[in-house]
Amino acid sequence: MARTAVLGLPRIGPDRELKFALEAFWAGRIGRPELEETARTLRAANWQRAHAAGIDVIPSGDFSLYDHVLDTAWALGAVERDDYFALARGTATRKPLELTKWLDTNYHYLVPELRRGQRFELDASHWTGPLREAAALGIATRPVVLGPFSFLELSKGEGSLEALVPVYAQLLQELAAAGASEVQLDEPCLALDRTDRELDAVADAYSAFGGIDICLATYFAPAQERVFALPVAEVHVDLVRAPAQLPYALEHARGRLSLGVIDGRNVWAADLDRALDRVDAAVAALGSERVTIATSCSLLHVPYEAAREDIEIRPWLAFAYEKLDELGVLKAALDGDRDALLERSREVAAARRAAALDEAVRRREPGRYERDTPYEQRREAQRARVPLPELPTTTIGSFPQTPEIRAARSQPGYERFLERTIAEIIAFQEHIGLDVLVHGEPERNDMVEYFGRQLRGFAFTEHGWVQSYGSRCVKPPILYGDVSRPDPMTVRWWRYAQSLTDKPVKGMLTGPVTILQWSFVRDDQPRSETCRQIALAIQDEVVDLEAAGCFAIQVDEAALREGLPLRRAEQEDYLRWAVDCFRLTVAPARADTQIHTHMCYSEFNEIMDHIVRLDADVLSVEASRSGMEVLEGLEYPNEIGPGVYDIHSPRVPSAEEIERLLELAEQRIPRERLWVNPDCGLKTRAWREVRPALANMVAAAHRRRAAVPA
Repeated sequence: MARTAVLGLPRIGPDRELKFALEAFWAGRIGRPELEETARTLRAANWQRAHAAGIDVIPSGDFSLYDHVLDTAWALGAVERDDYFALARGTATRKPLELTKWLDTNYHYLVPELRRGQRFELDASHWTGPLREAAALGIATRPVVLGPFSFLELSKGEGSLEALVPVYAQLLQELAAAGASEVQLDEPCLALDRTDRELDAVADAYSAFGGIDICLATYFAPAQERVFALPVAEVHVDLVRAPAQLPYALEHARGRLSLGVIDGRNVWAADLDRALDRVDAAVAALGSERVTIATSCSLLHVPYEAAREDIEIRPWLAFAYEKLDELGVLKAALDGDRDALLERSREVAAARRAAALDEAVRRREPGRYERDTPYEQRREAQRARVPLPELPTTTIGSFPQTPEIRAARSQPGYERFLERTIAEIIAFQEHIGLDVLVHGEPERNDMVEYFGRQLRGFAFTEHGWVQSYGSRCVKPPILYGDVSRPDPMTVRWWRYAQSLTDKPVKGMLTGPVTILQWSFVRDDQPRSETCRQIALAIQDEVVDLEAAGCFAIQVDEAALREGLPLRRAEQEDYLRWAVDCFRLTVAPARADTQIHTHMCYSEFNEIMDHIVRLDADVLSVEASRSGMEVLEGLEYPNEIGPGVYDIHSPRVPSAEEIERLLELAEQRIPRERLWVNPDCGLKTRAWREVRPALANMVAAAHRRRAAVPA
């Protein structure tokens, strides 16, 4: 009989229990025992919910107090085992590990830094401990481990597969001794383009493993064909992202085949007829005993339970708990009354297809995709309109979202509170001497949700939190329909902020690709079409800001690189329409309006031609954790603001440290094209960190202005 499996479960808690426990621990309000008890409670709840849903293969070892890649590095002895959270968050004297996106998702992982001749030493307790915890509850689980090849690919430095294989072999033996009958090795990097040499090394590595059944899990793209020849008991394939790989997988599977037919990255109730067609094909080819019905990937990327939500589109949704139930329905439908079991799924699919569309949105023509004048002419017009000093200083947009701001949202007099807050933020920036100011975004709970709530076509949840990294959670909007902008969204607060100062205040907008990427997006039309609709809606806001007198408008595209398909053959098409959507957004801007954009925590050099095609007047990028490495080969012809301090860490950099980074930046980028700014927005930081850090940043810029250019 076919079995069901889930590749991973959410870990932040249905009500963000882990987030609040972590922050209480970091603040010294609770100790390590209380934090660990919260973690144990959340793990047990996950296992019990999956067990109650009848899932045959339940994961363990996928839970993390911060990040599963950091956990793997820690367990393998690839990082110093002195202070786990110092590696993640940094301290006053220690920089944290670099943070970047997990493949093409909005989850961030910490990048291990491996040394030449790196040695590894196993501590298997991260997996054996939860395995035994679940067993004590009467629940058998399958440990989930980041595979050796992907661990190395996701790390920096020069670790070798040969050195790592014996440690993984030891881990497999210890898991078997602890009672595991099989283990899931996640190898998402085996769904990327790979060389024959790399695949030969993988084959050699896996031939050294034995003593326990291995499920090799790939996802987010088609598995490399040679994966099916590896000596493993089961291969998992993502049939949501890459359904076309099924025929090859069926022909070449040697053992069990795990079918990822329930979408682990989106919130829509599954089309169970379509999923069952794929399961039927596998059962016909392999026999039911060789088939596993599974989620496409870990459910880390979706909220916990749609049943808690009170929104109109609720019947269309399936969060993690509902997806567990969908797996059970598919298994039952193999030998049961399909019409009765699938009736609800068919009703939902029909309702979504019949949902009203906005014909005005669909008839709107995009117009031109480029600005009227080239950059050099725009630069002169902008300098004539607003002269700025060398190395102009600014921030990326948001200032701290304090408890007072969050509490004020539900109180009378909220708008007056916002005015006072904005006035204080403007006064602070003028006091420390920033050159281009921001209003601080106190009215925005999230850079995507804020806009989504003012656009047509979006729905919002009360409890739909997902983990971004560590204790940082986001509640993505659900983009279900055609998108338009009924009224101006930001002009009121920009106009008020600008009235308080003679310095320019940036208008702050989230770009169309980032809104697309950081929402749960409709799956009934091409993403490019949905993105174009968003671009036109944000374009309307650009036009209104400019008409109000705004000199600098920042259209953040933090997620542009994140959306890049994992296989090269699909990347060119994505980059074409994604960049076109940004260009469409800002195309009406006059020559003397300065367009900024911001990108963070991604590798840009491989798509540099497309970054250049954005043609933003100023591009700001994360650069501090890598020590300005991102500027190597960053041949952006316009102005650039490499981040000079890491806002994801509580440590406050000194003026001397920032000055050294600026000096490095000047070795790569001419001073006349450089801006000075933090890595990202300051929303998650406390004022006690922000005040000295920004003051140090301004002081460092002044010192560099006084120095002879490199």
